[in-house]
Order: sequence, then C-alpha cells, then structure tokens
Amino acid sequence: MSDRHRTGAGEGLRRDIHTTLLPGFAGTSAPDWLLERLRDGLGGVCVFGPNIVDAEQLRGLNASLRDANPLAVIAIDEEGGDVTRLFYDRGAPYPGNAVLGRLDEPELTERVAREVGEALAATGCTVTFAPDIDANSNPDNPVIGVRSFGADPELVARHASAWVRGVQSTGVAASAKHFPGHGDTATDSHLALPVVDVSLDTLRERELVPFRAAIASGTRTIMTSHILLPQLDAEHPATLSPRILQGLLRGELGFEGVIVSDALDMKGASGVHGIPEAAVRALAAGCDLLCIGADNTDAQLSEIVDAVEAAVAAGRIPVERIAEAAARVRALSSDAPQIAAVAPVIEPVHDAEQLVAFAAAFEVTDAARSRLGSAPRLGTVVRVDTVANIAIGVAPWGPFAVPLVDESPAWFADAAVVPVSEGSPLGDASALAGPVLVVGKDLHRHAFAVDAIERLRSVRDDVVTVDMGWPSNDRAYADVSTFGASRLIGAALLAFVDAALAPETADVA
Repeated sequence: MSDRHRTGAGEGLRRDIHTTLLPGFAGTSAPDWLLERLRDGLGGVCVFGPNIVDAEQLRGLNASLRDANPLAVIAIDEEGGDVTRLFYDRGAPYPGNAVLGRLDEPELTERVAREVGEALAATGCTVTFAPDIDANSNPDNPVIGVRSFGADPELVARHASAWVRGVQSTGVAASAKHFPGHGDTATDSHLALPVVDVSLDTLRERELVPFRAAIASGTRTIMTSHILLPQLDAEHPATLSPRILQGLLRGELGFEGVIVSDALDMKGASGVHGIPEAAVRALAAGCDLLCIGADNTDAQLSEIVDAVEAAVAAGRIPVERIAEAAARVRALSSDAPQIAAVAPVIEPVHDAEQLVAFAAAFEVTDAARSRLGSAPRLGTVVRVDTVANIAIGVAPWGPFAVPLVDESPAWFADAAVVPVSEGSPLGDASALAGPVLVVGKDLHRHAFAVDAIERLRSVRDDVVTVDMGWPSNDRAYADVSTFGASRLIGAALLAFVDAALAPETADVA
C-alpha cells in the first residue's frame, strides 16, 4: 500500500527511508506496486538475470523505472565474467577478473570494463555491482574464486583501479566489493556467516590494499560483506558494524561515496534478525543503500519501511542519518547517461587472435599437451556439473555455452557428452570412448568430481582434466586451469584444444 498520502515531517522521513531501499522484483516488466513506490521516492531497483529477456526489453524496462523516478538507481550484478546478468541466457562475452589478473595488462582490464559499462549505459543501468576486488587468498573459497583478480593484493589493486576507471568512463557507477574483503573465507555468506579472524594490521596489508586503490580511483560506491571479523567487531558482521563502516571505511580510508549493503536476504545478514531488523542495523551502522534481494514484494517493503521508521522514533537511528543516506543515493544517479533511443548492440565480437590471447592465461601441464597432441580427436567430454553459488546462478558456462551463439569445432560437436553431478555419478570409466576431456569448475572442492577423476585416471591414460574455476594450490585435479568459465573463456578453451589436437582435426562444424 502506498505511503504517498502521509503528510508533514513523517512524509519526508518515509520518503527518505524509501530512498535507501533497493529491492528486486519478479517478472520482466515492472509491477504497479514498484512503479508507485518509485514515484514515492524509492531509491531504485536491482535487476537480476530472470528480469531480462534481451537488450531491447531491458532498455524498455529501465526506461519505465526511470520515468517513474528519474533519480532511481538501476543496479545490476554485471561483473563481466562468471557473474553476469546481461548475458544470463548465454554466458558472458567477457573474460572475467581472474583471467584479466593473470594476463596482468591493466589497459586490457580498463578496456573490458569500458565495454561492460557501454552495454550497461545503453540499456539504462546506472550502477554495476562490480568490480569484485577481494584478494582470493583461500583456494577453497566457495563464493569468490575466479571473481577475484588474484591472490596478490597489489595485483588486485592495479586491476581494481583499471576496472573502476573503465566502467565509470561510461557514466555507469562502479561498486567495489565486498568490503573489507571476502577472499579469505571458506563459507558462502549467502548460506551462513563466514568468520575472518585476522587482525587490523593483516587487513591493512592484504584485504584493504585493493579498496584503497579503488577509492583513490574514484569508485562511486562500495559494497559491504556479510562476514564477521571478531578482532574488529566480535558481535556484528561488517554490513551491520559501525566500527567497520564508519570507523574504518569512512574514517581511516576516507571513503565519501555511497555504501551499499550486500543483499540483506543473505543468511550472513538476516539469518538471525530477519530482513527488517537487518535493514535497521545496516542503516544505523552506516550503509546508505540497502540491497534487499530478488523477487521482493510490496508487503516486504512496507515491513522494512515501518521497522526503520519505528527505529527512528525509538532513537535507535538519528533522523539525520536517514537524510544523509538518502541524499547520497539521490546524487548517485543524478548524472546518469541517457538511455539509448534504439535497441542497443551489446555483444562484443572476438576474433581467433583474441581467443588465443585470452588462452595465454591458462595453466597447462606437459601431460595435457602430450595427450591432446597425440589424439586424432576427442571421444568423450565429461561435463562435471557442480552447484553454482547464488551469485553466479544458472547462467550457461564454459564451452557448453558457446553453441548457443557460435559454431563450435567438429570434434566438440561430435564428442559424446557425459554429464556427472553429485546426484548422478560417473558410470564405467573404462567404457567411455577416448580420449576423455573432463570439464568442470572448482573440481577439488567436490568429492564426487574428485572421485570421477580418480576413477578415470585409475583405468586409462588418455584423460585431460580442465578446471574452469579456481584450482587447488597443487593443481592435483587440473591438467588445464582456465581461471574462468564465461562463454568467452569457453570459446578460448575450444580454440586452445583445437590447436593442440592433431593438425587434421582443426576444423569447425
């Protein structure tokens, strides 16, 4: 139910509260309740993959949102890699952060980020929740991995700066994440509350290095993480911690832009208190814009607005804190680029030479080169399907996304594809036509994948394993490590294998 008919100081407060909220919604067109709340000052909308059909539909959707509120933030999780929303139906035509970090060409990173920004600007988005600038120091990290530029803080800092410069050159605001650093975790904050038990000195030397660089490069927003850092605040996760947001981010690092919460429907934020109370605590801690989650409803928004208004009345949040947050949010999209007047073309094209250049980021063992080089063609592709974290979702990935858009090599089109998952283990390993190419992500983290590889290796010598995630430090289950599973990297993998196979197989279907 709309709150537009409330009057006086209460009306102004409720409008400001609305401005701090960034919900998602179900469907591919804006529901009436969402448009009404936008007219009442709602801060904006977060667009997810299921909200998008194609570029023209997204352009029309965003035009309707910005017509209802010209200052609305239209945010999207477009990281330009495994996490994609613009290309949720076919996989991203960008390399992803880990590949960019391994190539370590900041100019290339800036160019890719500019391409992402141009596509977003053309479709009417104003903020992308990127780049991910966590230093992925834990190879068992279930939620960051290839979303990171790497494990070295200085390298991550170089590319954080380049990505921020590139995307913001298009008028789209960046959102460096996940403050103060989600790289040293083995728990997914979508599902539970990770704990990073390190000192402030360690944070300064490692996690905070990329954030300082992003701030110096002018990132307009920073997204918080739902992680507990007991040596800084033993009670509150970062999103809900005044010590971390006001003391560390605002105070020590001097950030003056918009602090955005990661989605409050994640267990790391609201698993104990529920979303309305998490919203109250996040605003009190120093967040300016609250990402609520996906598929939100009018009733949920009413509960949150009521909870924040009650917290202000009870003295838990100064009214000035709400006004300050709302002012920052309104300023964020005040200079957003105009939406394209015609259907935009947002798909970059990569030639064979560029695919070879991206494949230069791969790690390849001598055994893999030998086995591929002696093969007339591949007999079987074992597709290892692991459950993707919620941030990645179910977007097509790797070489399996390529046929959705482009031709694939004949050997790939002709090979038998054997799917393997936790609920569908590998059958008779010796019965598969060889050679066998095993393709999956983060293989070492999944017992069923390790079992399948060990069974294959125990009975045959023509197996090549490809890990398109973040491999273990010893690379035990990765003959080829691609450090990304976007559609572009899938195409680069196909081109690499095509070139490595016996010369007579190098053709396309």
